Amino acid sequence: MSIYCGKLCSAILEEHFGTIVQSVGDCLYKNSSQGLHFVAATAGIPLIKAKEALCVLIKYGFVFHEMTDKGMRYTLLPDKIIMVLRYSRFMLYIKNCCGDEGEMILEEILKQGFDSASHVIVKTYLKLVQKLGDAAPSVVSLRDKFDWLVRNKFLMRSNCTDELGETQPENVDFSMPALNFKALKNMIEGADADAKDNGINWRVNFDKLIQDLRDKMFVEAVSRIVDEDAGELMKQMLLLMHERTASWADTSNPIPYIDIRERVKKLDIPGLFQHLDQYIRLIEQDSRQFLKRVGDSGGGQFSVNIKEAFAQLAWATLENIVMERFGSMAARIFRLVKTKQYIEVEQIQQLAMIPAKEAKHLTFILFQEHYLQMEEVKKAGVSQAPLKAFFLFHIDLNQVVRMEVEHCYQALYNTMQRREHETVGNTRMIDKQLRIQTLISNLKERGAPEEQLVEIEEMMTPAEKHQLEKVHNVIKTLGGAELQIEETLFLFSMYLHYH
Repeated sequence: MSIYCGKLCSAILEEHFGTIVQSVGDCLYKNSSQGLHFVAATAGIPLIKAKEALCVLIKYGFVFHEMTDKGMRYTLLPDKIIMVLRYSRFMLYIKNCCGDEGEMILEEILKQGFDSASHVIVKTYLKLVQKLGDAAPSVVSLRDKFDWLVRNKFLMRSNCTDELGETQPENVDFSMPALNFKALKNMIEGADADAKDNGINWRVNFDKLIQDLRDKMFVEAVSRIVDEDAGELMKQMLLLMHERTASWADTSNPIPYIDIRERVKKLDIPGLFQHLDQYIRLIEQDSRQFLKRVGDSGGGQFSVNIKEAFAQLAWATLENIVMERFGSMAARIFRLVKTKQYIEVEQIQQLAMIPAKEAKHLTFILFQEHYLQMEEVKKAGVSQAPLKAFFLFHIDLNQVVRMEVEHCYQALYNTMQRREHETVGNTRMIDKQLRIQTLISNLKERGAPEEQLVEIEEMMTPAEKHQLEKVHNVIKTLGGAELQIEETLFLFSMYLHYH
């Protein structure tokens, strides 16, 4: 485990759960698979606090626990903690699929770790009433949204309770219980009621969400390479793939052309249906090999190559990183080495169409930064003197991707620290603005005159307003950067999963 991965996990735990949970997480990161007493002693906290912190980490799936000969042992899962940064993308995806209500239901379960359907529906309904008033959707509508999330496997039953942590069941249960709507209405009014789902908790099925984000990235890549219709074609082929192939398979089982044609026909996209053969040929003949022809019967059979797709996306991302860090000529050298696989520095100078001195300088910079690797090859039948050997530059894609994953961890950690610094450094002004906004909101409800509202607004000086606007812009920029870095990290994680 890397230093920056540990720092990033620590920063996430502190931001969302506080310093006690952070200290327990740090202890388990440095000392994997430890018992309760060791964790409490190492973290320097009372035993009861260590128990509570471990309960929180288990509830949210950040810690795996198992009984051994030496007692209960706890193991931290850093990837699950880092996935917290992806929650906003999960929510946006569900919002686009299921609307605002589906997004709020998912958000509530993400906040709780696990919860019953009745509690989630009641909490979501109360939030919507507070936000929309009479325009809020009905409880029946929210139940249907919850059912849609379950049917599409975004939510799954959890056997985790407040007393017992999550255990891995043999078969995942996606059956939705019949809720008592009268009991739900009583719960909304604050009364105790049984909605017929006591003891049935639900948690987010992250595996399904990650698969969908993976497919979405795939479709967007094809859309950029060809056009939107080609992206829609690839989306349909991925759906056909899921019908006949395991979700995490490297390549799909053969998909007949007839099935593709029938699926596209139902979409009511005349241009795509009319030029279906040309679109398939374009994607198939593209050098990235996202799609391969694996048979000719029945108009052809095709296979979606997920493994190769993420290799090509990783190459493209690395080329952009090299260009941003070292310039276009360095990116040209990087592409040349990728194409030739193994190449001498003299050949790079000749083929890169860059002055020899500059080409040599950039090559060794890329080597020094570990984007290029060097291999010594000795000539056959000669002595072992150094002059009788030559050196070839090449790219170890796995090694470079792992290095960039570390860079992503470091960048995410630095971004979070900078955002925290901006917030803490301007806490006084941010609190002042919040108090003024709260006061104005309360006065408006009481029908205060406009002059009084303007007078309160002027409690903040122009200089303070300018400084606050600057701080908010910086925090917004850092938040956007965090999302982009996390998306890059997701791409590299998908590559490593398949390779």
